[in-house]
Amino acid sequence: MDSFTLSSMVSTSSSDFVRCYIGGSSVQPVAHLQSVFSRVSTHNARVASTKIFLKTSVSSSSLSSCPFFSGLSLRLAPITKKGELVKKSPVLRIAAQASGADSSDAHSDETPKVDTAAVAKSDAAHRLKIGTYFAVWWGLNVVFNIYNKKVLNAYPMPWLTSTLSLAAGSAIMLISWALKIVDPPEVDADFWKSLAPVALAHTIGHVAATVSMSKVAVSFTHIIKSSEPAFSVIIQKLVFGENFPLPVYLSLLPIIGGCGLAAATELNFNMTGFAGAMISNIAFVFRNIFSKKGMSKGKNVGGMNYYACLSMMSLVFLTPFAFAVEGPKAWTTGWQAARLAHGNQILWWVVAQSVFYHLYNQVSYMSLNEISPLTFSIGNTMKRVTVIVSSIIIFHTKVLPINALGAAIAIFGTFLYSQVKQ
Repeated sequence: MDSFTLSSMVSTSSSDFVRCYIGGSSVQPVAHLQSVFSRVSTHNARVASTKIFLKTSVSSSSLSSCPFFSGLSLRLAPITKKGELVKKSPVLRIAAQASGADSSDAHSDETPKVDTAAVAKSDAAHRLKIGTYFAVWWGLNVVFNIYNKKVLNAYPMPWLTSTLSLAAGSAIMLISWALKIVDPPEVDADFWKSLAPVALAHTIGHVAATVSMSKVAVSFTHIIKSSEPAFSVIIQKLVFGENFPLPVYLSLLPIIGGCGLAAATELNFNMTGFAGAMISNIAFVFRNIFSKKGMSKGKNVGGMNYYACLSMMSLVFLTPFAFAVEGPKAWTTGWQAARLAHGNQILWWVVAQSVFYHLYNQVSYMSLNEISPLTFSIGNTMKRVTVIVSSIIIFHTKVLPINALGAAIAIFGTFLYSQVKQ
């Protein structure tokens, strides 16, 4: 039987997998070798230190529709368990040839020398970078929540406040592109079309969360928002038909129970604030689902530029609704009252909350380029802990022991979810 013999060595850790990529200048990922070929047998697979040696034979009968016949190439790249391509890892391109391929067509199985000191230094630098991302992300988020609550207490105009946050981010990125601080994205109509549902969901989630924080304590809003994983599983199951293993469903019990306990024992419970946080959860679940499809479109559309484009389109969506719901008359009257009570300090609060909102979201999107979904989920859980604790301290929020227990259970459930989901 005719066969194609692919032999290569890729650098990866012993816990990683190998995924197949097919394509010419634009390489498109394909699930696994097994999903591309009807029959795949892997030989000579062995792990030595940080090297995996892979030799795969594929029968020609299973390649009747394979693009190898069009002269395209196959390349093997290491990916993590979470399914992310490690961008800076070595990638070997291997051209497939029809029958007659022999050992001379394959790459050598000899292990090249590895500079272990350089690898260790690179790993340390990467860990430092991730640690810095987390510290900045959490710090900016805490500062935003503090100033946002100060503004909403003095000037309860959540629709305008939400609009100003998006406007500040859009202005920051437009200036950055104009001054060549950041390379502008190269996008087309298809990109904006794919971004539209993401931006709509982001707009709803953003304004709903702001409305929530205008009615209840920051800590309570974030406790309710910690139930987002439950909404994610339910929506993906009911709307998209995705199935999850039993441990994922079980991890939702402490999330739902903890949030329910916290809500039932909240001293300053407000239905509008509670509903706003719940709507925000649902909207952000859809945003995350739609985002997976949109981030691959366009050029120079990394985390920073993607969020910039998202902010601009969300601003377009939100502005007319802000005028319709609140309007200039209410804004003017409210601003005069806020200036009378707080002086020029209110202006600084508005500017600070707008700028810090964009910065913390920008850093979170940038971190997605560097870390796995699991690490991001854990970081997001710990971010909520940081915000809840800091807001309770700064605003002297009264918390009953039973309320604190509910919050702890919900957050612990979120952590369990992030573990079993992977």
